[in-house]
Amino acid sequence: MSKTAYIRLVQGSTAPDGLTLDDLQLSLHAYQDAVRRTGFQLDWNYEEAAFPYSIEPVTPPNESIPQWLYLRGKASRYRHIAIGVGTADTSPSLETVNSTPYIQVVLPDGSTHADHAKANELCRFIAERLKAELQLFNGRIMYYNPRK
Repeated sequence: MSKTAYIRLVQGSTAPDGLTLDDLQLSLHAYQDAVRRTGFQLDWNYEEAAFPYSIEPVTPPNESIPQWLYLRGKASRYRHIAIGVGTADTSPSLETVNSTPYIQVVLPDGSTHADHAKANELCRFIAERLKAELQLFNGRIMYYNPRK
């Protein structure tokens, strides 16, 4: 059964109005750059071990714009992770319209424990970078946004 984590862009986030897949892809490239620099300091090709995925945009059959990013594993321990963006209606009444942008990270059926661990790490990195609220796969919530 697939598992899902959410990164909600709440008030105080660096992008409270929402993200596109391009912005999300930039966050993934920032993660790759950070591990590349760590590997340079350690004199080791750490990037291949820290991000063993290729990033592929996924376009639904009847649409022309990609809706998801599919991370396909390059190593045998890693299989796949899917990441998408969207908005959720959080208005308590019908009179006001409040929508909260979010990033959804899905571990499809067949994902390994290594995928689960890497998805948690990516979620924490993206949530910290965006100062967002992170709901992990187990339902626990981590707050990276400034709260008063």
